[in-house]
Amino acid sequence: MLDTHCRKYIQPLIGVGAEIAMKFGLSANAVTIIAMLLGIFSGVLVAFGFNILAVLVLWFSGYLDAVDGTIARKTKSSSPFGTVMDITFDRIVEGAVILGIAYKYTEFSFISLILAVSIIISMTIFLTTGPLAENKGEKTFYYQAGLAERTEGFLMLSLMILLKENAGVVINIFTAMVLFTAFQRFIEAKKILK
Repeated sequence: MLDTHCRKYIQPLIGVGAEIAMKFGLSANAVTIIAMLLGIFSGVLVAFGFNILAVLVLWFSGYLDAVDGTIARKTKSSSPFGTVMDITFDRIVEGAVILGIAYKYTEFSFISLILAVSIIISMTIFLTTGPLAENKGEKTFYYQAGLAERTEGFLMLSLMILLKENAGVVINIFTAMVLFTAFQRFIEAKKILK
């Protein structure tokens, strides 16, 4: 939801990051890989109890995840494989953070697993609808908006990290948001794929 409605306000900041990365000779795919590695490192930081640093690294990873698409559009280097990398690596980052939390706070292992399964369900709808729908917008695939998009995910992951032993409620709320998003996407898919 925030990604869809607020991107235009932060795009200038993302554009600055894209210009800096291009000055260093980084391609969109290189930035995608760096974003993923930082996101995985965020999960490792959580597992070892460096929670504030983990949140900072997670958000920098997310920033770079937005920068890569801007680089691809500016350099006209968007590719189907770049899209696959981007979407796959986003899930790897989310998984790394969820695993870090489940490792550090074992009392949340089961509900973290439910969250991960919810993400799989939502992304299955997202990824199967995309190829079947006409591409609309600036992305290289059909983008289904919903309540829990990337920014909401980062907000919830950040709260999960920062609340430490009290993160259970946030995990459950995030799971509900993801499942609601899956429902939204399923209903939209039914409408547009008739």
